[in-house]
Amino acid sequence: MYALLLAQDPDETAVLSLVLRRAGLAVNVANDLERAMQTWSERPADLILLANENAAPLDQVHRIRAQTEAPLAVIVSQVEEDTHYELLEGGADLVIPRPFSARLLIAQVRALLRRASGVPLFSLPTLNLAGLSLDPATRMVQVAGRSPRRLTHLEFRLLYTLMINRDQVIPVETIVERVWGFSGQGDRQLVRGLISRLRAKVEKDPRNPRYILTDPGVGYYFCEESG
Repeated sequence: MYALLLAQDPDETAVLSLVLRRAGLAVNVANDLERAMQTWSERPADLILLANENAAPLDQVHRIRAQTEAPLAVIVSQVEEDTHYELLEGGADLVIPRPFSARLLIAQVRALLRRASGVPLFSLPTLNLAGLSLDPATRMVQVAGRSPRRLTHLEFRLLYTLMINRDQVIPVETIVERVWGFSGQGDRQLVRGLISRLRAKVEKDPRNPRYILTDPGVGYYFCEESG
């Protein structure tokens, strides 16, 4: 298992790297969030620790959550209650004010990893609907007559949610809760981007989708009947 550490201060980076290693993780350090997210699919991390000082933490949390649901801890210099609340509602799993205790942070990171293990995907049943098959154990999706494609964790969660609620419109806010794991006002752009990536993998013509349909102004649904 390994962690992505997004930090800029050399001294704090050294301390946080040691904390993560003590928690049992290999560490990849980066100081450019955008570049790290662009290469995320090449080697997704098991945990992200965000400690950048010269950027708006909420914007960074939103950028990370647009790409992954991996456990996310955020270190901030000073935080008012409203900001702390917004970070948690925005998708952070843990918000840690400076100065922090290295000993407690090790325990908090371990707790995050335990909680993130959740229900193993191999315990979920394979879904077969309208010529589309989704295997949770491998996160592979296959449409009849086409080669199977592997989904990212977020793509899998979205498709699984839509398939088990087939022919029911799922509001954007509910999709955010079930896919990204945080509540609050739905981010339509966040969901729209994920829908687009998923359609590219399962639809023959993503511009004229057969399976993943839109209910304008409300949400999305999986269509079981032939179009």
